[in-house]
Amino acid sequence: MRPTQWTWTFEDADGRPVEGGDDVLAPQVFPTQADAEVWIGENWRALRGRGAETAHLAGDGRRVGGPLGLHPAD
Repeated sequence: MRPTQWTWTFEDADGRPVEGGDDVLAPQVFPTQADAEVWIGENWRALRGRGAETAHLAGDGRRVGGPLGLHPAD
């Protein structure tokens, strides 16, 4: 069964959760994996600016991807 809700979680350089109530770090739910991936592609710089070093993708609450480094491509 395909997940119906996709979410990102974020960690700092020490592996601790990075959370917040602002527009970028607030929990967001996406209807498709593609929507979640587009969003991270558009927001990774802002996430880094708030202390996130890595991101993990979850489908229906189960981790399915990551860690994804939030660094510019070389």
